[in-house]
Amino acid sequence: MRSFDEFPTEKFQDLGYCIGHVFPFGATLIDGGVNFSIYSKEATGCTLVLYYHGQNEPFAEIPVPEEYRIGNVYAIMVFGLNFEMTEYGYRFDGPNDPEKGLCFDRNRVVLDPYAKSVSGRTVWGGEVRADNPFQHRGQIIYENYTWNGDKPLEQPNSSLIIYELHVRSFTMHPASGVQRPGTFSGLTEKIPYLRQLGVNCVELMPIFAFDEFENAREYGGQRLLNYWGYSTVGFFAPKAGYASSGAVGLEADELKNLIRKLHRNGIEVILDVVFNHTAEGNENGPVISFRGIDNRTYYLLTPDGHYYNFSGCGNTMNCNNPVVRQMVLDCLRYWVSSYHVDGFRFDLASILSRDEDGTPMLDPPLLEILAHDAVLGKSKLIAEAWDAGGLYQVGSFPAFSRFQEWNGKYRD
Repeated sequence: MRSFDEFPTEKFQDLGYCIGHVFPFGATLIDGGVNFSIYSKEATGCTLVLYYHGQNEPFAEIPVPEEYRIGNVYAIMVFGLNFEMTEYGYRFDGPNDPEKGLCFDRNRVVLDPYAKSVSGRTVWGGEVRADNPFQHRGQIIYENYTWNGDKPLEQPNSSLIIYELHVRSFTMHPASGVQRPGTFSGLTEKIPYLRQLGVNCVELMPIFAFDEFENAREYGGQRLLNYWGYSTVGFFAPKAGYASSGAVGLEADELKNLIRKLHRNGIEVILDVVFNHTAEGNENGPVISFRGIDNRTYYLLTPDGHYYNFSGCGNTMNCNNPVVRQMVLDCLRYWVSSYHVDGFRFDLASILSRDEDGTPMLDPPLLEILAHDAVLGKSKLIAEAWDAGGLYQVGSFPAFSRFQEWNGKYRD
């Protein structure tokens, strides 16, 4: 068993650091500091980049020593940080050979895939600063929410009356009469209305961190943004622009307040989750996170390094790669344990059944793991049983006796 120092053994400016813990991935508060851990199989070096909140230039860049690399994981503990005012990202060294699927660029600061809070889009539609090329950074949050006995409701599927809604749209019109329209708090104000309708479950369209400026364009004198959120930037972080406070990291507590009050009123919460692709698009898309960390791990690639596009959105996540499927599992476990959500609806879920070369599998490892996981044992799992690559599995989705299906045939 490997032993670790829990105190700084090295100095960088006013900060101390030492070798970190491999697990959990992400940024985790420890006694006196923060443990940073991130996976990259192909990288040849890693630098932790630290910013004060809202600042363009980092206050520290700490090269992670090679001896802090354990297998394919870079792990470092940093002491002396004011974590509430700190944002972070990474630079990775490595080959840049797109035809081989290698896209490293140490000039880019990339987002931690396990970041629990993502800065850069705190206010919905807030102006993007041209002088800050690295808009998406991780934030370190202190998870001490008091649930007061709340837990997922575990209502039987047969009793559910599900209301699908978009957090921003649901209360944006003045007729909604809420004080904080377009936010988690605004939705909380409308719980009596949902009860009046007889609803006992809400399915929230994507609330993971996404970039509303993705593919923004002018039309009819109006700037159109990515409204729906089906291009994820960070899978572990709520969309900060859906919070009413605008304060760093408080989107988590505001969402938890919403879920707790929905549960108190007998209403379950299902999240619409998008693991089939990310916001990085095709070969011409931005480098935000996964592409700059380990492109060949996270995406399905053709032999010449292009992206398979079974999602219709430019790329396809390599869901049955062992590292990626562990990330998906970690993500869902996190939302169940830390946010008390009752279940998940999987967008274009047939992609989750594709092998690393894109071939559909009869018994996909990811779906089997999700179906039999202990933490997800009471969670509702609902599949949109098709993708944009022609795979249509309504009635034949590899459900492992756990997944329900959206019925596109009935709808049409």
